[in-house]
Amino acid sequence: MDTFSVRDLREHTGMLIHDAEEGKLSLITKRGRPVFLAVPFSEEMLEMGLPLTLAVSLYKEGSIALEKAAKLANQSLEIFIEILGKLGVPVVNYSIAELHNELQTFK
Repeated sequence: MDTFSVRDLREHTGMLIHDAEEGKLSLITKRGRPVFLAVPFSEEMLEMGLPLTLAVSLYKEGSIALEKAAKLANQSLEIFIEILGKLGVPVVNYSIAELHNELQTFK
């Protein structure tokens, strides 16, 4: 998620539009304080609704934890995990080193 100040909007409107076209969320600030969130318009948003679309986007980019995303989406954790699975969004994202350590624990 990119962050733009109100002043940046005057000079970098094209960048904000480019981010939206790529499906990226953007945070707009005024004097360092969040003012609004620019959410890209998509077919997904029409199908799933804004809270769920926003929760999935924020979770995918690592801005919020799984539990907070489920709460934002107004879903139970179990249902939200199922939704992520249907969308092809991984719930567990181990690095190779973390996976190796986990496998060593089981041996």
